[in-house]
Parts: sequence; C-alpha cells; structure tokens
Amino acid sequence: MTKEKFTVVSKEEVEVMIADAIRKHNRNASIISVCVGWVVLALFAEGLLRLIGVIPPLLPWLKITL
Repeated sequence: MTKEKFTVVSKEEVEVMIADAIRKHNRNASIISVCVGWVVLALFAEGLLRLIGVIPPLLPWLKITL
C-alpha cells in the first residue's frame, strides 16, 4: 500500500495562480498577434507595391495590371 501526499491549496493561492496563468496567456497571445499583424501588413504592402509597379513581378507570367 502506497501513501499519497496531498497538498492543500487555499482559495487565495488558487486565485493568484489563475491570475498568473491569465497574465501569461495574454502576454503570449499579444506577442503572437503582433507577429501575425506585421506579416499581414508586410504582405499587403508588397502586393500593393507590385500592383502599382514599384516592385517588378516575381514571375514574368504573374504580372498583374489594373
């Protein structure tokens, strides 16, 4: 027979742990959101510059015109 040790955690400690987990999640989600936003903005800017002709087309047959 094995004896298991149980740790009693108070309500205040649980609330602190939950608050820390939420803070960590929000920080990570914000960092990911910023990275995705920069990628989307860069792709939009590149497409716009290719559309108006500032940047040559990547492939000759992929030329887009208005």
